[in-house]
Amino acid sequence: MNFDYDSEQNDLREAVRGLLARAYADSEQRRAVVGADPGYDEKTWARLAEMGLLGLPFAEEDGGMGAGPIEVAIVAEEIGRVLAPEPFIETVVLAGGLVAAVGTAEQKGEILAGISEGTTLAVFAHAEPRARWTPSAEAVTATQRGDGWTLTGVKEPVPSGARADVLVVSAVLAEDGAPARTGLFLVQGDATGLTRTGYRTHDGTRAANVRFDGTPAQQLGGNGSPTHPDRTAAVERALAEARIAYGHEAIGAMDTALRTTAEYLKTRKQFGVTLNKFQALTFRAADMYVSLELARSTALWASMVTDAGGDVVSAAERARLQVSRAGRHIGKEAIQLHGGIGVTAEYSVGHYTSRLTAIDHVLGDGDWALGRLAAKVDSYETVDPLGAPYA
Repeated sequence: MNFDYDSEQNDLREAVRGLLARAYADSEQRRAVVGADPGYDEKTWARLAEMGLLGLPFAEEDGGMGAGPIEVAIVAEEIGRVLAPEPFIETVVLAGGLVAAVGTAEQKGEILAGISEGTTLAVFAHAEPRARWTPSAEAVTATQRGDGWTLTGVKEPVPSGARADVLVVSAVLAEDGAPARTGLFLVQGDATGLTRTGYRTHDGTRAANVRFDGTPAQQLGGNGSPTHPDRTAAVERALAEARIAYGHEAIGAMDTALRTTAEYLKTRKQFGVTLNKFQALTFRAADMYVSLELARSTALWASMVTDAGGDVVSAAERARLQVSRAGRHIGKEAIQLHGGIGVTAEYSVGHYTSRLTAIDHVLGDGDWALGRLAAKVDSYETVDPLGAPYA
């Protein structure tokens, strides 16, 4: 299995790194951007569109670039490296991915082209109060009214929900006599009966409480049949692909946190010598590196599974578990090895730890992933190491 990028992928990485390094050259620039609405730099978002990055995974006939999950992973890692607050995964991987997966040709042509051009900010409104990381809608209901639909209920948190031009919303299909199913709908940002209350999260990004009160909606991928399809499987796959992409974002953040910590140990002096002369501290930094590389290889393997058409959901759970453990380890150690300065708002490592914590909880944390994997342990094939043939 080859984990090396090819020349085109390396060129993509360098181009994205160069763009984001100019936009967020230091933590002060990011702090200024996230301190004002909408919480990201719209000029940087436009430049990402100009480079074709916002249409990276979409088919060329839908206005995209026709790239795959490895290319998406590269962009996500570079975003994490500088903590860029642009909602790339929320818009391109989640909302755009669902439209690409189940939307009609007309919906794809309109929404995906808008995302690719940077003129349409679409986000997925799925999480609900008192619901915990499920692929199905629980409380928001969709009711058919003639040829259209209306939605009622609350979604929270919705990342970048207050700024979004289009919401892709999951909802329970309210049909008499039919089993509960999850449908997907499109809601315009200026729709009647739609109330959005935005707020800033602890990592500097934005989320919103979104309320629907008889809000008109368009079914995503409606087939015109009396029985409307259950989109739970499509949501579960989109969430899995987003978990993998968030894993790569976390890899970028962990890489920077480790490099910042290693540099600090080389320059900060105690008792007349630099901190890297203390063997115990050097061993702790080495352990951080091991955690990072294990998480990196697992996340890249998960992207390769997606690219090969394998079991994306299971691969995402494995990657989420490893990235969660590594993120907690590296984030805490980065702060501890910096000492008191590590928890100040003026220094960067605390912000990296905050973002790693947010990523860990956004679509299911490590304990959740471990529980999912443990529930399927009896279905895995067994391997007898003593019975394996020798080369």
